[in-house]
Formats: sequence, C-alpha cells, structure tokens
Amino acid sequence: MIENPNEVVTKALVRSVRVPGLDKPVALITLDNGFDHKKPNSFGPAGLASLDAAITAATEADPAFIAITGKPYIFCVGADITGMPLISSQEQALELGELGHRVFARLKNSTIPTFAFVNGAALGGGLEVALHCHYRTVSTGAAALGLPEVAIGLIPGWGGSQLLPNLIGIAGAAQVILQNPLTQKVLRPKQAKEMGVADALFEAADFLEDSLAWAAGVVQGKVTVERPEIDRDMWDGVLWFAKNQLDEKLHGAVPSANKALELLALAKEASFEDGTAAETEALAGLIMGDEARASLYAFDLVQRRAKRPVGVPDAKLARKVTKVGIVGAGLMASQLALLFLRRLQVPVVLTDLDQARVDKGVAYVTGEIDKLVGKRRMDEGTAAKLRGLISGSVDRSVFADADFVIEAVFENLDLKKQIWAEFEKIVKPEAILATNTSSLSLTEMAADLEHPERVVGFHFFNPVAVLPLLEIIKDEKTDDATLATAFAVGKELKKSSVLVKDAPAFVVNRVLTRFTSEVFKAVDAGTPLEVVNEAFDPMGLPMRPVALLQLVGPAVAYHVGETLHRAFPERYVDSPNLKKIVDAGLPLLVDDEINTEVVKLLEVGDTVLTGDEVRARALAALAEEIRIMLDEGVVAEAQDIDLCMILGAGYPFHLGGITPYLDRSGIAEQVTGKRFLPAGLANVRRA
Repeated sequence: MIENPNEVVTKALVRSVRVPGLDKPVALITLDNGFDHKKPNSFGPAGLASLDAAITAATEADPAFIAITGKPYIFCVGADITGMPLISSQEQALELGELGHRVFARLKNSTIPTFAFVNGAALGGGLEVALHCHYRTVSTGAAALGLPEVAIGLIPGWGGSQLLPNLIGIAGAAQVILQNPLTQKVLRPKQAKEMGVADALFEAADFLEDSLAWAAGVVQGKVTVERPEIDRDMWDGVLWFAKNQLDEKLHGAVPSANKALELLALAKEASFEDGTAAETEALAGLIMGDEARASLYAFDLVQRRAKRPVGVPDAKLARKVTKVGIVGAGLMASQLALLFLRRLQVPVVLTDLDQARVDKGVAYVTGEIDKLVGKRRMDEGTAAKLRGLISGSVDRSVFADADFVIEAVFENLDLKKQIWAEFEKIVKPEAILATNTSSLSLTEMAADLEHPERVVGFHFFNPVAVLPLLEIIKDEKTDDATLATAFAVGKELKKSSVLVKDAPAFVVNRVLTRFTSEVFKAVDAGTPLEVVNEAFDPMGLPMRPVALLQLVGPAVAYHVGETLHRAFPERYVDSPNLKKIVDAGLPLLVDDEINTEVVKLLEVGDTVLTGDEVRARALAALAEEIRIMLDEGVVAEAQDIDLCMILGAGYPFHLGGITPYLDRSGIAEQVTGKRFLPAGLANVRRA
C-alpha cells in the first residue's frame, strides 16, 4: 500500500460508555485527527488502519452495540485526497479501493449492531462509512452530507454507489450521487432524514446523549426502524432520464458521471460483493485518468490557493473599514451595497445623480433583507440592525468619513475619472478608492489624482452574491496599505481574491473575450452559428458560447471586446456581426434554441469551418493569450488563471480550469513551445 507522508491521520479512538437500560456497555468509536473543525477528519491509509484496529477492539469487548461518531462539527469528509497524486499505478489505486471496502464492510457484516452518529459534516467516504452501519442518526448541526466524488472526477468508491440506492431508492441516489455534485449542492440534515439516509434526527445540543438513548431503544426492541420497500420497476427509467440529462449537459466529457451511472445500474440486481468489486475497478481507472487528476488540481486551487492568495502585502498594513461609500445606485451598486452591509455590518451609503435613483437602490437592499427574513435565512434582529446601517443621499459630502469608497457606474473612462476627481476632494486622505471596472485601465483612471496610490481595482462578478471570485487589481502606483486593505475587505466579504496587474480586461474577461473573438471570427467567415455553438461540447463547458453571450449580455461583451481590440488589434476582432446583434437587441436564444431572427441578421463569408476546426482555433488562441498574460505578469502563475476561470467563469474541475487541459491536449506546446504547469503539478499527461 502506498504511504502518504503528508497524511494527517484521523485516529479512531475507542471508549466504553454505559447507557441506562443496557446490561453491557457500548463501544463508542470517535474519529479525531487532533485538530479543530478547520482541518476536517479524512481517511488515508493510516486512518483506515486505525479504524480497522478500533473495530477489532470494539468487537472483542462484546458491547451492546458499536457506534461511530466524529469530533465536534465534523464526522468525516471522505478520503484524504492529498495522497491521490502519489498513486502512480493501477495496482496502487486498486489497493486503496480494496482497503476502504474491507474495513468498512466489517461494520456492515458485524453480528453486533452498528450505528453511525453523524454529528457533523459527512461527505464522500465519511458518508459511506455511515451507510455501512446498520442504523444512522444525524445532528441538526451537521453542516453538509453528500457523495460529491463525481464533481472531482471520481465515483463513490467505498460502497456508496451500491448501498445508497438500495437504502433510499434509485431516484434519491441519482440525486445525491449525480445531480447534487454537478450542481454543487449537498444534503442538509432534515433532508437526509426525509430521504431515508438517516433513521433519526436529533438537536445538536444533546445529540450524542439522544443518539445513545435511541440506539439503546433499537437494541432493546423498544424502537422500530421502518424503511420503505425499494421500487425496482422505475430503476431503469430513472437512469435513462439521468443519462439523457448528462448527455445534454456534459456531452460525455466527464467520465466519472458515466461510470457512476453504470454502477447505479449494477446496484439494481448485483450482489454487494460484485457491486463493490466493480466500484474498485472503476475508482482505480478514474484515479489514473486525466479528468480526475485535473479535478484534484482544481480542488486544491479552490481549497488552498484561494485562501492564501499570492503577492499580498502584510495584513498588518490593512486599515480598519468602519464606513463604506458606494458611487451609483443601479443594480450592480445595490448588489454591492447588500454584500458590504451583510458581511462588514458597518454603515453603507449610496449616492447617485437624483433622489429617485438613490431611493430605488436603498429600497432594493431593504427588500432583499426582507426576503432573507421571509426565507428564515436571517433573524429579525440582524435585519433590523442592517436596515439601520443602509442609507442614501445625493449629497456627496456624506462620504467625507468613509474609509472605503467603491464606484459602480457605467464603463466610461471619462466618467470614472470625473467621479474620482470630485470624490478625492471630499473623502479623507487615507480612504481607499476602489473601482468595479471590468476592463478599463486603473492607471488612466487615476492619472489626474493627487493620490493615485490609494486607487485599487475591485472587480466582482455577476451575480455578486453567488460568484466567489474577486479580481483585485494593482495599479503601478497602488501602495501596500491600500492593497492590504483591499485583500482584508475581500476576505471579510468571503470572496476568493486574486491579485491582478493593471492590464486590459484583467483575467476572466480577457480570456473569455479572446474566446468570443475567435467564435465570431468563425461566424464572420461563414461558419453557421449552430456549428460554432456546438463546437465546444466535447469539453463539457458549463455553457455553450451563445448561452454564455446571452448571460453576459451582448452589449457588455462588445464593450469589453472594443477595449481589447484597441489594446491588441492583431488578436481581438471588432466583429460587425456582434455589433449587429447588440444593435438589434434581440434575444439570442428562444426556448433554448438559437433565435432564427438573429441568424437572419448575420452577414457572413463563404469559409465554413467544422466544429473541430473552430474548437482547435479557439483553444490555440487561448493558449497564445494565456502565455502572453503570464509573460506580461498579469498574474503570478498559471494557477491563478485557472483559479479565476473556475471561480469567475464556472469552468469545470475536470478541465482543471483551462491550462491543464491545454497541457494534456498538447496545444500549449504546439502554440507556445512549452507547458503552462510544472511537470507533476496537475499530474496530467499529453493525450
């Protein structure tokens, strides 16, 4: 078995517990890696060995029952994926799968009743070990339950694909194993109980005591656990529907999803032994595959690099923010106001040209607060406090005592320069001046200011409350105190911040606009819009190009394209057809189909490319652009571009963002002469 020298070993600690009404004590196994909840329990080879030994010790004690639980707030979040990159052969991957199956099966096959007391987060292998137990309770304080493996290029490999459908039915299992991971959802405790994943739900405050008493009742025959009979007649129909949904969304680009479907189909009739053997083979094959390696690389970016951004000045330099001013009161400005208000809980003031606009912006914020209260996502006390902190005024002097001022007005350089010239005379000398520009130059914006060193870019992505990325842009004159404050505020806003050099369109918009530019080059040349739209299906992107353009807005895309065309006319086209679409104002899609009226607008040449040719040209262009961006120092490393594309553009884990895909397909070397990532970093091979 491969060893992981970096494994944080989760120990399985056994203790004997007396429960009223039972003649014999209970063996309680607690999973604990010795750290607080910020470093969750997980199963590596050493952790599985510890659990194996604990089950042996518990069994030999001949208890009334065996129960397994976790440390405070955490049950177990699955396999220790830090060891996955160390697996270098199919044999090692098979060993890992077989080890987990062997240890967990001891709980399923035990002649002594076994219980899982799911006191906290239970994901992946953590939920699977609970599923092997004969009975399960769950705490109302358990943050998340699920089998998310498909999202990182794997499958539930320690029994989940076979146990879950035979416990709750195929429809529920397909939701937990396929739908939830691909839509980044998890189960909450109440939902887990309603679906039958858990047999009982108890309040967090007395969870262990209540679970022990309930389990004693089960053992004594005083509590009866009823589980519905599984409907096998609908099994094939559910999976047929699920396959059609996957094909429509992913177009076969995610092998783990297809493999999970096969295993769910097998679970209908196969013995548990045959099903888990197939699971082991499937897991081993996926672990060695490019998509899983890229997914694990992406997962590491989101979990680690996003929390420790590169190039950030010492946090001690950050200034305290006690009041926020927002220039503008439109939709974006109002969304920003709500975000700053909820996260910082300091006074936030909006300003605009007239009182009607200001009132509308403030009303939006208070209306959203009311909605949160109505959905029970905010208590009335907090809501009342926030309502008292939001205000608006047409008098810009209200910004005089603000520590952080951000503008969110129309993307016009002259307008933004005028705004900062006015506000610089109002705000205090140490106040931060931030801009939410999506493409304009900070250097030009701050050129006429007396103190350009306090200007910083704060580029959010829409919808502001949902997308986690924040591009923090550093002008050549931005000082360390301003930058440190910007990152401190980004952290308080619970955003993943990436440091970006002041360059046209920064990262996400620059990459996406180069992509869009290549798409419209093909359209302008004569390739049908439908062919271009479907050309990227083999990559499994979150949206086809036309849907993406509709989401961003053709006018916004055209504006950013104009900015980049002026900066780099040799690489970014000024597409006449995109301009026609903007001017027409027609929807690009009607009932999820390309609008035929839009197609009639297009004036095209007679060069028709195939989908493969469109995709090849676009990917070559992306490789070229990303290499230029890295050479220009737009970000520190390729990993930052991948992180931006994942968090800001929704690029999927199975691509690793974008650069692992360009590396393993050979496009990076063909276009730029070298790979983007160091050998072994994403463990991807050239196809």
